[in-house]
Amino acid sequence: MNRFIFPFTLAFTALSILGALLMPQNGLTNLALLISVGLVSLGKIPAPWRSGLLAVLALTLTILLRLNPDDKLAFYGLLGVLVAAFLLPNLSNLVRIALGVAILFIAVPIAGLTNSFLFELGIQIGIFAALALGLNVVVGQAGLLDLGFAAFFAIGAYTWGIFGSPQASAFIDGFPAGGLPGNYLYLFMALAIITAAITGVLIGLPALRLRGDYLAIVTLGLGEVVRVFANNLDKPWNITNGPQGITPVNRPEVGPLTEFLKAIGAERLYGRPIDEPIAYSFFFYLLVLLVIGIVVLVNIRLANSRFGRAWVAIREDEIAAKAMGIPLLPSKLLAFATGAAFSGIMGAVFAAKQTFVSPESFTLQASINILAFVILGGMGSIGGAVVGAAAVTVLNIGILKDFSDLLNTWRQTGVNILGYNMANLPPSSTLQSMNAWCLV
Repeated sequence: MNRFIFPFTLAFTALSILGALLMPQNGLTNLALLISVGLVSLGKIPAPWRSGLLAVLALTLTILLRLNPDDKLAFYGLLGVLVAAFLLPNLSNLVRIALGVAILFIAVPIAGLTNSFLFELGIQIGIFAALALGLNVVVGQAGLLDLGFAAFFAIGAYTWGIFGSPQASAFIDGFPAGGLPGNYLYLFMALAIITAAITGVLIGLPALRLRGDYLAIVTLGLGEVVRVFANNLDKPWNITNGPQGITPVNRPEVGPLTEFLKAIGAERLYGRPIDEPIAYSFFFYLLVLLVIGIVVLVNIRLANSRFGRAWVAIREDEIAAKAMGIPLLPSKLLAFATGAAFSGIMGAVFAAKQTFVSPESFTLQASINILAFVILGGMGSIGGAVVGAAAVTVLNIGILKDFSDLLNTWRQTGVNILGYNMANLPPSSTLQSMNAWCLV
C-alpha cells in the first residue's frame, strides 16, 4: 500500500495545481489544493520531493491569492504549508526559512494590500501565539496551572494605554494633554515587559506555595483582582477610566513605511494611493511578526537551557527535583515572570493596534482561551502552542463566522437540505450561539 502513496500524492497534487491555475475562481479546485497540502505534509514521501511540492503549492496558492485576495481557502492553504514547513521533522532548515519568508513576507503582504482582513487575521494569530507561548512556559514546561494569565496581558496594555493617551494628564500635572507621541510605544514595549514580569513575581510569591487545583484557583482569583482593579481605578484618582476604558491610544508614525510602500510600487497592488488604514495594518503585521520571532527564539533558548531543564524536572516530579537540588520557588517565579513578560509586550502592541483599552478585554474567558491554545497544540511544545493559537483563531474569526453567515443565508432563502427546510432553523439558538463563539 505504501508504494502507491507517493505516486498518488504526486498525481493528485499535479492535477490540483493544474486545475487551480486553469479555474482559479473554482472552489472545488481550491479545496483539492487544501487536500494536496495535507497529503504532501502527512504522506510517506521522500524529503526532497516533499520540500519541492510544498514550495510549488505555496507558489500556486500565492498566485491564487493575488488573483482573488478574498479566497480564504487559498489563505488557509498557505497557513497549512507554513505549519508543515515548521513542524515536519525531515525538512532542512534552509527549506523552512525559505518557505517561511516567502509566505510571511511576500505572499501574505501581496494579498493583504488588497484584502486587509488577511493582515488582521495574521495580527490576531501573532498576538494569541505570543500569549500561548508565554503560558506554555508556565503550564507546559513548568507544570503550573495558571487560570489568570490574561492579567499580565492587561498590565502590558494599560502600561502603554495610560501614558500613550490623554488619560495620564487626568492625574499627572503637566503631562502632555494628548499623551506621549506614538513613537514612545517602542520604549513602553520594553517597560511592559518589566512591569508584567514584576507583576508575575508579585502574584507568584503567594500563589506558588500551592500546587495543583489550589494553585489554579488562586491564580484565577488573582487574575480577576487585576481586572477588577482596572475596572474600579477611576477614583479617587482617575488612572484607568474604569469600565469606560481608555481611548484614543496613540500609534507610532507610519510615514516612512508609507513612503517605502510607494517606492516599491505597492499602490499598483492596492489599486489606489496607500492610505493610513492599510499602512497601519501592514505596520502592525510586521511588528507582530518581529515580536513573535523574538518570543520564539527566547523560548527555544530557554527550553535548551538549565532553566528549561529545571522547569521540566519540576513538572515531572517536584519532590525529586527538590531532592536533586533544584530551587523550587526561584525556578517557579522565573517561569511566571518569563510568561508574564511575553504577555506584557503583546499587551502594549494590542493597546496601540486597537487604540482602545478596556477591562472587558481581559476576562476569565480570555485566560481560558489562551489555555485552550496551549492544550490544543500540546503542552510543552513551542511549535504546538503557535499552531494551537493559529487553529483556534482561524476557526473563530474565519471558519465559524463564515459558517454562521452561510446558515443565516440558508435560513433566509429557505434552502432545502436532505428534506429539511432551513427556514425552520431557529435563529435565536444556533446562529446566535455560533456568533457568540466568533471573536469579531
